[in-house]
Amino acid sequence: MLKNIIEIYTTYVIYILYLGVYITYVVYTIVVHNMRKTIILIFGVIILQLNFSCKSQYSATELNKNFTAEQIADLNKITEFFKSEMCLKMDSDFKTCYERTPHEYLQATGKGFWTNIDFEEQKKLYDQISKSTFDEIWMFCKSIEYETKKETKSICANAFGKYYNYLTDVGKDNPYIAKYAEKINSSGDFYGIDIEYWNVLNDKKKFDLNDPNIQLILAIQYLSLNDQEKRKEKWTEK
Repeated sequence: MLKNIIEIYTTYVIYILYLGVYITYVVYTIVVHNMRKTIILIFGVIILQLNFSCKSQYSATELNKNFTAEQIADLNKITEFFKSEMCLKMDSDFKTCYERTPHEYLQATGKGFWTNIDFEEQKKLYDQISKSTFDEIWMFCKSIEYETKKETKSICANAFGKYYNYLTDVGKDNPYIAKYAEKINSSGDFYGIDIEYWNVLNDKKKFDLNDPNIQLILAIQYLSLNDQEKRKEKWTEK
C-alpha cells in the first residue's frame, strides 16, 4: 500500500515538473515573440522616419504658396517631359541624365542640348496642361526679324505671373535664383539669361539636381529656349 502511494506521488511530482517546464517554455516563447515584434516595429518606425526625412528635405512651400493643386500637377508634367527628353526616354534620374549630357561638345557645335527636344511633342505637352498654368509661366510676344522686318510669334516670360513669384520665393534661400528672377522680371524673356551648364555642374549647392525646385526651373528654362529656337509662326493681331 505504501509502495503504491509513493509511486503515485512520484508520478504526480514528475507530472508537475513537466508541466512547469512546459509553462516556462510557453511563457518564454511568447515573451521572445513579442520582443521580436516590438523590435521589428521599432525598426519599421525608424525606417519610415528616415524615408520621410529624405523626401521632405526639399521644400515644397514655394510651390504650395503660389500654385493650386491642379497647377502643381501640371508643373510636374513639365518636369517629367523635360526629363524624359533629356534622358532620351531611358529610365534614369534627372541628375544622372543632366550630368551625362555632353554639354561642352554640343555647345561647341553651336547648339545647346535643348535643341534635341522634340518640339512637336513639346507642343503636345502645352495641350496637356491647363491654360491657367501656361499663362502663369509664359505669354506670346511679337518679334521682328532684323533683316526682313518680318513679324513673328515668340514665347516670352510672364514677368508678373505666379511663376515669377515662385522664383522670387525660391530665391530667398538661393541668391542665384533670386538674380535669375530679377532678370526675367526686367526683360520678360528667357533668352540670354545666364543659367549655363557649367554653373549648374560646378555649383552643386545652388544647383542641387535632386531638388524638384531646381529641376522645374531648369525644365522651364530649357523648354523656353527650345520654343524660341524652333517656333516659326507669323504674328497675328488678336
